Amino acid sequence: EYDGERNSEGERHGRGKARLPNGDTYDGEYEHGFRSGQGTYIFRNGARYTGEYLQNKKHGQGDWVNDQRHGYGKYTYANGDTYTGEWLNHNRHGQGTYVYKDTGSKYVGGWVNGNQEGEAELIHLNHRFKGKFLNGNPVGRGKYVFDIGCEQHGEYIQSEQDKGEGEEEEEPSLVVAPKWKASEITKLTLWTPHGENPPSPREASLPSLHEVTSEVFSPARDAGEEDEGSREEEENKDQEDQGEE
Repeated sequence: EYDGERNSEGERHGRGKARLPNGDTYDGEYEHGFRSGQGTYIFRNGARYTGEYLQNKKHGQGDWVNDQRHGYGKYTYANGDTYTGEWLNHNRHGQGTYVYKDTGSKYVGGWVNGNQEGEAELIHLNHRFKGKFLNGNPVGRGKYVFDIGCEQHGEYIQSEQDKGEGEEEEEPSLVVAPKWKASEITKLTLWTPHGENPPSPREASLPSLHEVTSEVFSPARDAGEEDEGSREEEENKDQEDQGEE
């Protein structure tokens, strides 16, 4: 279905709205039958793209190049999560911020090919973790900073499942999340995970606060990643013309 302006040849030209057969919708500018200019494309699962088009492909302002997310831009996923930052070949890549709508938590830091990787902060309601990530999991030294005015230093260690000699696994082993090994509690410091040594236990040590947290922290995965089908928008671009009249 299409409702909007047309040129003398009957082509979609100017401002218009269209509903594709798969349930996606587009509201924006057309040029000679193609989506061109500013527009908003809403996927049937609720995700959306607002920006520029060039001949039916998302393209412009460095955010999208030839229908691929590339450069700097913001994307809202179907569940309400958002990512604002750098993209490369349709993947989150570089520096960016991912906000989890359900919890309000946000990851601020590095990304490599869609995965959380590099130095970053994972910010929660009343505390945050500062450290390094690899393949979506925290690794190595880091610290938890609490709003009550202290921080817990330690490191994430990849635990290995011990299996006795000759034992057979009844079920395939699952990926074991890294475990947090706390070292000391201190007052707030300027330490950041750039390779420097963390403060010594003697430095403003607050042993009475060692029980602030002993949790094994499992960072939120990218549950907000959009439906893979939403990336196939343009497979349906030709279908749009079928509902032209």
